[in-house]
Amino acid sequence: MKKALIVVDIQNDFCEGGALAVPEANSIIPYVNLLMEDTTYDEIILTQDWHPANHKSFASNNGRKVGEVINLNGLPQFMWPDHCVQGTSGAEFHPDLNTKNVTHIVQKGKNKEVDSYSGFQDNNHFMKTDLEDYLKFKDIEIVEIVGLALDYCVKYTCLDAANAGFITCLHFKGTKAVNAQPGNDKDAIFQLLENNVTILS
Repeated sequence: MKKALIVVDIQNDFCEGGALAVPEANSIIPYVNLLMEDTTYDEIILTQDWHPANHKSFASNNGRKVGEVINLNGLPQFMWPDHCVQGTSGAEFHPDLNTKNVTHIVQKGKNKEVDSYSGFQDNNHFMKTDLEDYLKFKDIEIVEIVGLALDYCVKYTCLDAANAGFITCLHFKGTKAVNAQPGNDKDAIFQLLENNVTILS
């Protein structure tokens, strides 16, 4: 069976010193690099948050405070700080991430009207990225997922992968949650387990 490694959003803005830094984000990079050296993967795919500057998930574009929740096109939308703006250094992959074996990059969050946590589609499920088609074109049956952040983009990428029929595994050592409240990472893990995602520890 052919398998792919999907590395979610290991970008400067989500790492130490970034605009939306995930606690301990940098600590997963050596582990992710080890996986990316593994020659048993048929594909190594990066997802990249790639927002226009006027994205409506940014608090600054709504006159709101970071952390508020508004209604955006019928969905509750958490107000984020400006992050991963197209063409900025914050949107670039972290320099410690070894990308030499990467076979494909998927950019997401490009539509200013709707946020996109999953590497597969936007939060409204209106627009798909090319990720599912690419995996199926390459005859991938197993996907293993790592990256940032566990409670948002990683979780939704895992759920969509399982939903699309891929055997889906999350490397627990290869992810961190952005919301450091106690139990938040556990809640995400339980939700994944309930949806046929295997947790590799």
